[in-house]
Amino acid sequence: MEEKRLDALKVALNNEMREHEFYLKNAQRTKNALGEAMFRQIAGEELEHYERLKQLSETWEKKGTWPKTVPLKVKDTNVDTILKNMVKKAGQIPAGDTDDLQAIRTAIDFEAKGAEFYAGLRDEVSDPKEKDFFGLLANIEREHFTSLKETEEFLTNPAEWYQRTERTGLDGA
Repeated sequence: MEEKRLDALKVALNNEMREHEFYLKNAQRTKNALGEAMFRQIAGEELEHYERLKQLSETWEKKGTWPKTVPLKVKDTNVDTILKNMVKKAGQIPAGDTDDLQAIRTAIDFEAKGAEFYAGLRDEVSDPKEKDFFGLLANIEREHFTSLKETEEFLTNPAEWYQRTERTGLDGA
């Protein structure tokens, strides 16, 4: 079981670094301020996940057990506020192009798989610290997923997005 969890950590490390690089590359490529801010924020969070997982993996390999001293908390995400803050500057946001939309859709897929992967790890372990850690990562990946879905909707159908988020009615009231 220990070896299986170490293998899972190696998969997680690889995924987090790959996602970090993907987000950074797209932050540099896009001309869309919303996309750039979203990609940069998530890139930073994925790098933090990578660093925590790396510490965990190294300690676990040396001691053969869940570490007691590695800082296993990660910062909560604030990626959901990026879209809301950018909307306040809506006139300044250039339209997304097909590359932006494809990158967001690829990221949505990454995050869905990441949330499922970490939830699976959480559900397989019995140690409360492990459950909490993998549960936190699953929740953050799920928040990334939700924020990216909102960004996709904003870029593809801003009128519907505004109507839903502003809860406006069509009756003029």
